[in-house]
Amino acid sequence: MPSSASPRPDVPEVPDYRDLAGLYRDLHAHPELAFCEHRTARIVADRLRAAGYETTSGVGGTGVVGVLRNGDGPTVALRADMDALPVEERTGLPYASTARATDGDGDAVPLMHACGHDMHVSCLLGAAARLAADRSAWRGTLLLVFQPAEEVGRGAGAMIDDGLFERFARPDVVLGQHVAPLPAGHVGLHGGPAFAASDSLRVVLHGSGGHGSRPEACVDPVLMAAATVLRLQGIVAREVAGTSTAVVTVGALHAGNKPNVIADRAELLLTVRTFEPAVRTSVLRAVERIVRAEAAASGAPRDPEITVTESFPAVVNDPEASERTRRTLAEVLGGARVVDPGPATGSEDIGMLAEAAGAPCVYWLLGGADPADFAAARTFEEFSRVARALPSNHSPLFAPVVGPTLRTGVTALTATARSWLGRTEATDG
Repeated sequence: MPSSASPRPDVPEVPDYRDLAGLYRDLHAHPELAFCEHRTARIVADRLRAAGYETTSGVGGTGVVGVLRNGDGPTVALRADMDALPVEERTGLPYASTARATDGDGDAVPLMHACGHDMHVSCLLGAAARLAADRSAWRGTLLLVFQPAEEVGRGAGAMIDDGLFERFARPDVVLGQHVAPLPAGHVGLHGGPAFAASDSLRVVLHGSGGHGSRPEACVDPVLMAAATVLRLQGIVAREVAGTSTAVVTVGALHAGNKPNVIADRAELLLTVRTFEPAVRTSVLRAVERIVRAEAAASGAPRDPEITVTESFPAVVNDPEASERTRRTLAEVLGGARVVDPGPATGSEDIGMLAEAAGAPCVYWLLGGADPADFAAARTFEEFSRVARALPSNHSPLFAPVVGPTLRTGVTALTATARSWLGRTEATDG
């Protein structure tokens, strides 16, 4: 059972913590969509240069890379993502976002850091400053990757295609963290498949529109869409083995705009999450089969259109590297504060960076919830129940507690980076 005690007294404070907390609040108030992270990228680049990093902007669009070479030794990559979501914030915080932007479809949307990427950036900049200030304690090369467009699953690929590892350095390990509704001060690390593969699809169902009073003269795409949604839910229930895991969610259904008009098309937006490649293939084939069958059963005048809009593989934490990292996190945070949350059905594209580099990946969850919310939990079941009840990532109410989350995040990144970098004679002595 995770402890909710105060942080260990021997864990050093984040350098310039007030400045870092101010940075976090500023980033939270100024979110930017995927591949539009221009302001965030400028702030990141300025701070990296001030800390002594060789800094390059515009990598993979709006990505920023910082390199700090400190003698012979391993190369360690630390990664943070920068983009926000089209979500209207409802936290009521004094630094809540009121920003709006135009998305890729030309629609005006609200913006919010509803997934915590502002926290990821702030923690990595804090760790960058700490590591740069203590170069006498390590040897090797730090490769700091501030990545755009994680939310659309294209940022890691864009940086790889722009020569990330050829232009800068090829790491021996890729490390990162993602804030989540665990109690602040805790981290969650699971070896093996840790985050699900993600596939997003746009499905357009074609009908034949007309007057709402004469459905017999039409092919109703709303009914076709409703039947499709219901049938899609049978994939996981009846086509995926109980020993495997999959999620099929229809996140949006759009059709028509008048009560007495039968539209001529309906659009579904789906997400599919899986861990095993064979299950992934099977589920995607089942989605296509059901969509096409329901269209045919409805007498659709045209075949449906099925487009994959986002796709990236599962994040698999290297077991040996994860155990090594777990020991380090337990040393600096306390063993009771390092938990195994099991596989998460959320998705991430950091695994693409590790795969392209040919390096092990270690990616953990960073607690961002108020520890007081968990104070009465005495069993793992009670702890899990509290976590499920809290606003989670992508919620308009998601808001990490700033202080302990930043301290833990900076400490975790700094300690794990040092554990993989070379040691100096002074350190060994």
